[in-house]
Amino acid sequence: MADKSLNKTELVAKIAASTGQSQATVDAVLGGLFDALAESVGSGTKVSIPGWLSVERTSRAARTGRNPQTGATIQIPAGHSVKVSAGSKLKAAAK
Repeated sequence: MADKSLNKTELVAKIAASTGQSQATVDAVLGGLFDALAESVGSGTKVSIPGWLSVERTSRAARTGRNPQTGATIQIPAGHSVKVSAGSKLKAAAK
């Protein structure tokens, strides 16, 4: 695991410094990106940025589980989750 992390504020500052844009502009663009991702994935549309990443909604079937405290069998309903896949450029940057 990485021992360092970059939060949204630090990311906005870094992008603003490298592009010459104001932090408010960069923050608004990132907010728009996150809103578009949420809306698209929520409606079942796959979002793909070739070479960088793809984000899609996946379905999970209903299944039987077990309550870890009591050991009782429970029914877990069907649901959705999000799958994020790294593209080739992102994978290469991680090497």
